[in-house]
Amino acid sequence: MTSGGCLCGAIRYDIPGEPIAARTCWCRLCQYLGAGSGTVNVAFPSEGVTITGAPRWRTDTADSGNVLHRGFCAECGTPLFSTAEARPHLIFVRAGSLDDPGLIAPGATIWTREAPAWAHFDPALPQVEGQPPPVG
Repeated sequence: MTSGGCLCGAIRYDIPGEPIAARTCWCRLCQYLGAGSGTVNVAFPSEGVTITGAPRWRTDTADSGNVLHRGFCAECGTPLFSTAEARPHLIFVRAGSLDDPGLIAPGATIWTREAPAWAHFDPALPQVEGQPPPVG
């Protein structure tokens, strides 16, 4: 079981499935979520996920064209989740919200063409200029 939550504790979640993949994303939307940096997103099966508390949800269209629903804490502002209409069987969790943020390391850096010139990418990871093939 993987658990996590927001900074203030108003929202907690439990995920029964194992992480499928993690990626660092530099798309422009993730730069907003990361306050200027990329975000590290961990994909899990969405089946059986339980959320305690009431996240606020916002709908956006990502650079990939996917319609996303992003969940965050309305009290402290912590970004928590994304779901994509194209992949309803997955939930993407912001790694920083996990109780164990070291659970899985990123396996790739994506949307590198959107990153600012000062961004640093781990040279040991594959780099993808845009949207890679879907996980899971």
